[in-house]
Formats: sequence, C-alpha cells, structure tokens
Amino acid sequence: MTRRTAVKLALVGLTGAAVGVGSIPLIRSIPATAPRRFRHFSDDDAALLIEICEQIIPGDDLPGATETGAIHFIDRQLGGRHRKHQPTYHRGLESFRQTCTQVYGRAFHELAPVQKIELLQAVETGRVPKELWPDVSAPAFFNVVLAHTMQSFYGSPRHGGNRGYASYRMLGLDQPVIAGQNRYPKA
Repeated sequence: MTRRTAVKLALVGLTGAAVGVGSIPLIRSIPATAPRRFRHFSDDDAALLIEICEQIIPGDDLPGATETGAIHFIDRQLGGRHRKHQPTYHRGLESFRQTCTQVYGRAFHELAPVQKIELLQAVETGRVPKELWPDVSAPAFFNVVLAHTMQSFYGSPRHGGNRGYASYRMLGLDQPVIAGQNRYPKA
C-alpha cells in the first residue's frame, strides 16, 4: 500500500467516524413512529375514501380507481389547487362514516356490494339523515369525490393518478409524447 492510499483510507475512515458519531443525537431525535402515508388523510379516512372511489370506478379485467392511484391523486391535489376541498373531505368522510353506521350498523367496507351502491346513491341524492351532515351537504361531498376520482382516472399520471396510463390504454390512446398532447396520424 502506498502512502497516498493510506492517507486516503485514513481520511475516509475519520470522516465516516466523525459523521457517524455526530449523527447519533440526530438519530435518537427521530421519532419511532412510522411516517404518514398520506398528507391530508388519516389511514382510516384514506381506507374509506379508497372504498368509495373503488365503487365509482371498480376494477375488473382493467384497473379501477384503487390500482390507478385515485387516493394518491386526491391527496396530492388537496395540497395544491384543490386545497379548498380539504374541509369537504374531512367533514364528509366523517359524516359518511356515521351515516353508514346509523343506517347499516356496520362500517362501509363490511357492507355487501349492493348496500355500498345504495348508500352512495343515497348520499348522491341527499336521502341521508340531515343531522349527520351538519357541515357539508351529502350531494356536495359526493360530487367532489366523483369529480376527483374521474380526474384521477382520466388525467395525466404526472398528477398522481392514472397509474400506468390505464385509462389511456382502455380508450386505445397512445401515451402522450409531449405532456398534454397526443400525436395522431394525419388522415
């Protein structure tokens, strides 16, 4: 080993040791809890919203709302241009949960598929107990979720939804060469 190699190894070793020793207090200050998966939803709210979105665009032989990332699109958009809808989601999901429990005595994910559709139709048309929806109207909540689910499914994947260009493939469209543009052959 040459002297130059020995000096390099010593410097690397000393630097690594200094960084390692200096970072021990930093490592100890990191909380032991797992990071949140979503910015704007608790895990329970996210699970409920995933169930609702999956009823709007169910998966079959092609991906549905869950597989294409509707929850990630909505979560991402609530931090940006759809920030104004944060209260609608938080209050609406809580009211939806209470309505489900009062009407069916069970959580939404425990309902039969027919019951899920019935409940969503009741929310869409406002045929729900009004006292459970004091802060947001049921149809307004449904319409926001519907619109955002559709946007996530048919929009560009760069916004967090339509993972793998699923809706583009379903419609027979090419992936855009330039964001927002498709190149069609001239007739």
